[in-house]
Amino acid sequence: MGLRVLAAMSGGVDSAVAAARIAEAGHDVTGVHLALSANPQSHRTGARGCCTIEDSRDARRAADVIGIPFYVWDMAERFQRDVVEDFVAEYAAGRTPNPCLRCNEKIKFAAVLDRALALGFDAVATGHHAKLVDGVLSRSPDQGKDQSYVLGVLTREQLSHAIFPLGDSTKAQVREEAARRGLTVADKPDSHDVCFIADGDTRAFLAGRLGAEEGSILDESGAVVGSHQGAYGFTVGQRKGLHIDRPAADGRPRYVLSIEPVSNTVTVGPRAALQVTTIDCVRPVWNGPAGVEGELSVQLRAHGEVYGCRVQESGEGELRVELDRPAVGVAAGQAAVLYSGDTVIGSATITKAA
Repeated sequence: MGLRVLAAMSGGVDSAVAAARIAEAGHDVTGVHLALSANPQSHRTGARGCCTIEDSRDARRAADVIGIPFYVWDMAERFQRDVVEDFVAEYAAGRTPNPCLRCNEKIKFAAVLDRALALGFDAVATGHHAKLVDGVLSRSPDQGKDQSYVLGVLTREQLSHAIFPLGDSTKAQVREEAARRGLTVADKPDSHDVCFIADGDTRAFLAGRLGAEEGSILDESGAVVGSHQGAYGFTVGQRKGLHIDRPAADGRPRYVLSIEPVSNTVTVGPRAALQVTTIDCVRPVWNGPAGVEGELSVQLRAHGEVYGCRVQESGEGELRVELDRPAVGVAAGQAAVLYSGDTVIGSATITKAA
């Protein structure tokens, strides 16, 4: 007997093919598009932005082709509070958030899943590129599109009610299948960057909400080498857009080493000073198989490098991750997602690195 499945349909090719596969497998599928913007634009700007009227229409057309019921759920207020406001607050505190990860955690697999279960659905299906077998999450075979990192914050309970139909497929295979099925989104560009900042200018977006506040850019000795209009406009590891007045004596580029929101200062220095081997984290979520043995690895940002590691848990909601080799550009606020091979075993939020 098939399951009652709610298929989240963004208006893109991945979620459309995911919904089609679940319906074809014999499940009772209902499509839902999440309206996440209170004032949606009529059209996307290339591959930027989301939640436009065009996206909603694309999702509806895909549902019609598949032959499933379709609804639009207004999640704009929840998205604004749990994702957008969180994004702004994290930058204001000198941290670098990942809004896609927060959206998966708070919207797609909290608000949406909770409502779906209350309405009698058994599971929520999405178009994420990740494998999920018997509640165990692992990487997609398409390493360039793998999204297991941004799903690493989900709990075992949430994963038990999730379906990722694209787990064994590459993006090219998904597009080819969409064309065969007659889905008009087969060639639609992927969205990227921060979905709710349509023009991609994060600094201007934050300035509009936090206001300009002039501060100093310091070198490692504490000397002033430039100025800025808000420490929130920077992230650890950043090289471009620093507007430094005094170049380094050795002529080498400088990178953001740290951000201090209280004093509104940004410290810059050489790339070598970014190297860290110890990462402290909080709020661990253990969602993988119990009793994992063997070597562990950690990924510190979406589509970032993977590092061999050792993990110590304090028992007080804190983790220390010791890397086998130095990493650079590790920012507080990002997630450290832990793997055993390609299998996700858990995640935690980075607080500091040294």
